[in-house]
Amino acid sequence: MTLKTRLLTCFSLLIFVLSFGQMQNYSYKRELIGVQNTWHKLTLPNDLFEKVSPALSDIRVFGITTKNDTIEASYILKLNDEKVVKTNVYFKILNTSYNEKGYYFTLEVPSKAPINHLQLAFKQFNFDWRINLEGSHNQKEWFSIAEDYRILSIKNAETFYEYTKLSFPISSYRYFRILVKSLEKPDLKSAEATYNTINAGVFNDYKTKRIRMKENKAENRTEIEVELLRSVPVSYVQVDVNATFDYYRPITIQYVSDSLKTEKGYLYNYRTMTDGTLTSIEKNVFKFNNTVAKKLKITIQNQDNEPLTINKVDVKGNVYDLEIRFNEPATYYLTYGNALAYKPYYDIDHFISKTPDSITSITLGKEEVLPKTPKATKSPLFENKLWLWLIIIVIIVLLGGFSVKMMQAK
Repeated sequence: MTLKTRLLTCFSLLIFVLSFGQMQNYSYKRELIGVQNTWHKLTLPNDLFEKVSPALSDIRVFGITTKNDTIEASYILKLNDEKVVKTNVYFKILNTSYNEKGYYFTLEVPSKAPINHLQLAFKQFNFDWRINLEGSHNQKEWFSIAEDYRILSIKNAETFYEYTKLSFPISSYRYFRILVKSLEKPDLKSAEATYNTINAGVFNDYKTKRIRMKENKAENRTEIEVELLRSVPVSYVQVDVNATFDYYRPITIQYVSDSLKTEKGYLYNYRTMTDGTLTSIEKNVFKFNNTVAKKLKITIQNQDNEPLTINKVDVKGNVYDLEIRFNEPATYYLTYGNALAYKPYYDIDHFISKTPDSITSITLGKEEVLPKTPKATKSPLFENKLWLWLIIIVIIVLLGGFSVKMMQAK
């Protein structure tokens, strides 16, 4: 084993000992109220995230038995985020036609599979078209599914944006007909029909402490600073724009990762959570991975356009649940607050599918600060003069030995 390997091993063992530990290695605890069964579910409260690590790696469930032994309960951390399941539906293009209304594309779905989503791709760029979608069982009687649906493509040296997807109520027809209202012949490159099922997830709506908007005229951009009441997991931002005209603006959403206090105030470091396009044809909802944040910065690039009027900004975050397995009777506590704690790895992580379908919820008691064991103070090594004399004697003996060897060599 090399020296480097030994040092790494020692360091890993040190971190393991410091972070595994017992309750005294954590800063806070809250009693779990209502533990009666083997499995229970706990929804993590918003006020917890200011005191845990950003990766949520320092969450533990400890129990104190009647014999005063400390045990640890395993848990599965679940994020209630949005899940979209796409089922592709096979179809074929039967024909294309044209009349004074525009260009028609007729699709046949051989199976009885329903669809609620069409993703179109055209060889052309820079178009703004309206679409009608109809369905039929026999190509004689047609029923309207979507009318005047807008699709758009913008491509230039600076930007590229396309919105060519159709979402509509679940429809089950043998034939579908797309009418593209255009004087130019659309060159349909491909079309994808899918049946999308969406689990919307569970969100917390967050109140804002302060929203400040300013126009950076030198950079021709709008900057919106959003401060929440506390640090919470953020995964959803919706920007409500008040405009009666079409617009298309690049947008970046960032959060304050850390700050530095100076004589002139605080300097903030930002990290990007997502970027995209603020447009008049979409809902301007931006979703991204949960990120614990308190201060957000939204930057809208106005380019050569006038600034937009922003009515409001909504911020949400997905809810976290702990599904906890209790193997022994004890008084259990949720503990957290340990910067050195590693992410726990439990056996149940590999058997998530075997957790019960119905799990009763439990609640949390009041937060308690865990007392820290005072560190024992040690006397300086050289406080006792005997140590000094002993070291001096050892040095003299070593120097004398080297001198004798040098004389003998001569």
